[in-house]
Amino acid sequence: MAEVKRINTIILGAAGRDFHNFNLIYRDNDLYNVVAFTATQIPNISGRKYPAALAGKLYPKGIPIYEEKDLEDLIQKHAIDEAVFSYSDVSYQHVMSLGSRAAAAGAHFKLLSARRTMLKSAKPVISVCAVRTGSGKSQTCRKVSRLLREMGYRVAAIRHPMPYGNLEQQKVQRFASINDLQKYHCTIEEMEEYEPHIVNGTIVYAGVDYKAILDLAEKEADIILWDGGNNDTPFYQPDLAFVVADPLRVGNELSYYPSEVNLRMADIVIINKVDSAEPHAVFVLRENIRKVNKKARIIEAASPTYADHADLIAGKRVLVIEDGPTLTHGEMKFGAGTVAARKFGAREIVDPRPYCTGEIKKTFEAYPDIGTLLPAMGYSDKQVKDLEETINKVPCDTVIIGTPINLKRIIKLKKPAVRVFYELEEIGTPDLKTILGEFAATLRISKGESQR
Repeated sequence: MAEVKRINTIILGAAGRDFHNFNLIYRDNDLYNVVAFTATQIPNISGRKYPAALAGKLYPKGIPIYEEKDLEDLIQKHAIDEAVFSYSDVSYQHVMSLGSRAAAAGAHFKLLSARRTMLKSAKPVISVCAVRTGSGKSQTCRKVSRLLREMGYRVAAIRHPMPYGNLEQQKVQRFASINDLQKYHCTIEEMEEYEPHIVNGTIVYAGVDYKAILDLAEKEADIILWDGGNNDTPFYQPDLAFVVADPLRVGNELSYYPSEVNLRMADIVIINKVDSAEPHAVFVLRENIRKVNKKARIIEAASPTYADHADLIAGKRVLVIEDGPTLTHGEMKFGAGTVAARKFGAREIVDPRPYCTGEIKKTFEAYPDIGTLLPAMGYSDKQVKDLEETINKVPCDTVIIGTPINLKRIIKLKKPAVRVFYELEEIGTPDLKTILGEFAATLRISKGESQR
């Protein structure tokens, strides 16, 4: 009997969803030959390999990772049959442009099913996802976790992957203290997501192999909380699915991938930022939600900002530092730091661009529409060093830290700094406490000892 030719496959990714899709669909699957991954969005990913220790028996040498810009050459050089799109927070135009490039170069273009790339947990799963980066997913996750813990449940938050270091060492990561951030050599982007959970008393898991991560988390949690990244879909099948929508970018929920997928699967949609959005935008967003999901319950919420030293903002020339991905591929024009600068009466927001150095200068070249805000980029030691140098060169009175970590713990600031905090506040009913109470009433588990 003739040997069946394996399907030569390339997976287009950004060091996250792509690895999960491989682990679930392609690892140890002899119908496919995954020739390579490509990488974009995140610096310093290409040029590495998905290691043999994680790739399975079919890939004893591991799988190389190349830059996405080389897609056509890779398709032709390796006779690629299928190009599989596997990252998030991009416009439909972007997705189909890649599809056109693949098709023109001779490969099929493929999107995998959201549901078929979800693992089933033995424990109840609550997912928190969003329609765009920067919608308010983090504060929603924090509040869901706090409410569940107040109800007596043990919660493990499993975060969407950000494996920017040694992939073998990052297979399974558990964060229970601030010291664990240093133990795993976390980037600023990782700390932005893990640190707030840790400070609030929630154990966080992350890594590369999400089956192995789930197996460990299930041993110490009554409820699994999926903390999504970008606007990606959950890696675990949710029993209750929250999706956060953003009226400041109304329309994106129906024109970015996989925003609409999340919206269609949502049980609860949270329209955040209603305090800073135009009422008409909130109305249009509601209409757009109902176009694709008539059954989801809708919550309206705000994310008010607080500052630890607001007196250092009033009347001052300030440098505003915001969450990096929110400004870059999230395409937001402002964040919590900007809101605080306006709220507490800053005299001027100083433009950091003339003072940028090294990797930070390259970030502005790659994302020229960022404007007068400074993204807290820190994917490498070099980038963190360049961020510190840039901040200290900017002629300002005060640095406003809008990113959710204590940046003063990571870099040495030569100017007074103010941290900005923000939490989710629902407006009216239903609220999170009511919905989580209703959900908990359906569970057959004893608090502290799962019996589902």
